Amino acid sequence: MVKSGDANATTAAPWWSPGRHRDRRPLLLARGRIQTALRGYFASEGFTEVETAQLQVSPGNETHLHGLRADLRREDGSRLERYLATSPEFAMKKLLAAGETRIFSFARVFRDREMSATHSPEFTMLEWYRVGEPYEALMGDCARILALAAEAAGTNRLRHCGLECDPLSAADRLTLAEAFTRDAGIDLLATTGDREALAGAVAAIGIHVTPDDTWSDLFSKVLTHRIERKLGIGRPLVLCEYPVSEAALARAKPIDPRVAERFELYACGVELANAFRELTDPVEQRARFETDMVEKQRLYGERYPIDEDFLAALAEMPEASGAALGFDRLVMLATGADRIEQVLWTPVA
Repeated sequence: MVKSGDANATTAAPWWSPGRHRDRRPLLLARGRIQTALRGYFASEGFTEVETAQLQVSPGNETHLHGLRADLRREDGSRLERYLATSPEFAMKKLLAAGETRIFSFARVFRDREMSATHSPEFTMLEWYRVGEPYEALMGDCARILALAAEAAGTNRLRHCGLECDPLSAADRLTLAEAFTRDAGIDLLATTGDREALAGAVAAIGIHVTPDDTWSDLFSKVLTHRIERKLGIGRPLVLCEYPVSEAALARAKPIDPRVAERFELYACGVELANAFRELTDPVEQRARFETDMVEKQRLYGERYPIDEDFLAALAEMPEASGAALGFDRLVMLATGADRIEQVLWTPVA
């Protein structure tokens, strides 16, 4: 197993200093082996690797997603507003509309307001899509990805901040409703759409509630403070059936429209992947985008344009399931790194 030797590095030393690079290099070499192993897996499954443009019309239309704007200048001097991609999702779905059926990408993506031990404003997202397959098929992909990453790093355990997970074990599965009941004592589905009911339940378990907290804010507070850190300990965990309001681009579950066919993969208390059965109704998707942009304007004083080309492609897109995995986080857990910059060849800061 690759060991992290960077944790005690002098913080004043830049990442390119020989001593610090020497400590990080085994982790970076493991990163390359993991990427090679995953490329081999997708090739064996009949996937085509694609590259998507990093300059896009819209960075996405989710309330708390923050993009970076790039003002371009045309040959005639006029300006063209674009955004650095926060995800290759819109572009990859256009490729599905064009006729691709199994595609994956190691995409460089950019997000503002994301700098922490497990966040970088520039990072690598592994994203893949399966046309005509249920989102449960992506759970199988995730299981194989964890096993291959551990093998490539020479370990049989994923590790982070003192927590461990067996990447070869079958993942546990837990619905959001079950997690809220188990770890917070809250009947999540009974409060769906009822902000006051959820606020009362959240306050009752000692989590601070402010007058400005929306239902989604309260949901996130419980997930962050009472649930996430307990997920994926010992063995991976699939957290599924998110409320529809928390699944902006996912299809509702046919037998219970209160929840979406969406799951997230956790290991060592860290969220690694987000996956779902894709919403392909452009009318509903536009309505969701517009609702989120109204809320973004209220909270942050800004809104992003809607990619009309994406909505047009959505009308042509076949049924599909897709997943996005934080590749750098996967490398962190496979190598036992403490912070994300330890597994980035050239950290942003």
